Amino acid sequence: MGWKLLFTQWLRHHALQIAIFLAVLFHVSGALGILYSDKANWFIQNTPLNLGLMAVLLWGMQASKQRSAYLFLLLAFVTGMLVEIIGVNTGYLFGIYTYGQVLGPKILGVPLLIGINWWVTVVICGVVTKQLYHWVQQKRGASNAPLQGWQRWALIFDGAFLATLFDALMEPVAQQLGFWQWQHGIIPWYNYFCWFVVSAFLLYFYHRWQHAQSNYFAFYLLVIQSLFFLTLRLFYP
Repeated sequence: MGWKLLFTQWLRHHALQIAIFLAVLFHVSGALGILYSDKANWFIQNTPLNLGLMAVLLWGMQASKQRSAYLFLLLAFVTGMLVEIIGVNTGYLFGIYTYGQVLGPKILGVPLLIGINWWVTVVICGVVTKQLYHWVQQKRGASNAPLQGWQRWALIFDGAFLATLFDALMEPVAQQLGFWQWQHGIIPWYNYFCWFVVSAFLLYFYHRWQHAQSNYFAFYLLVIQSLFFLTLRLFYP
């Protein structure tokens, strides 16, 4: 019993370091496997394992699991799936595209993992922009100042802009790896417009419902995933 208690305490104390280590391990292994291994297709086909683990780690590192956290997870998943289903089946959102088989089981042409990934992207961008805001406030000596109306909207705008930048970094690589395919292989600007609008919609509720939440893993996950896609954009044939 004593060893179990000590291990549990150690695990809690080092949770962030463990999450970062796993994220680095999986992304570095994936990048090296895709770029330099003769088993590149195996690494690509196991992308759902990587994305699923990152979602679990992000959820596990959330400071507290309040009711609002569960509500936002549900909202982000349902919204992400709905807009993607509309996009895939009508072309009215994002443009004309289809999902491949890499990302796992689908509903009406959209992998379930995509709904989870909308939650991950919005959370990490929401957390990072809010952390940046608090850092600026501390530098100005006003760390405890309450958010003004325009500041809340600035957080929403900045978070949506960051999410759109992340999508712009990811899109060409995702298409090359067979995650999804655009008509004629061309990524339309309309896709980024829709990404910004949907992200802003979700970030509005994120900041409204989860104003007290913190997640220190979010910053590291954003950096690690960005470096992963940047590396593949530079070196993938």
